[in-house]
Amino acid sequence: MKLRDLVRHLRDHSCVLLREGGNHSVYVNTENNQVSAVPRHREINDFLARKICRDLGIPAP
Repeated sequence: MKLRDLVRHLRDHSCVLLREGGNHSVYVNTENNQVSAVPRHREINDFLARKICRDLGIPAP
């Protein structure tokens, strides 16, 4: 999955960028205050994308 597609999915489900780290961006779900780190690779493995969504409490893409 492309990074931009995952970020678009996160934004559609009320997740916002909390901060930028060294190699990761940290997103928080504003509805339930759950946090997850998203690596800044062009391609994100589908298993990792599902884990990020599960950590944030949103449906998988």
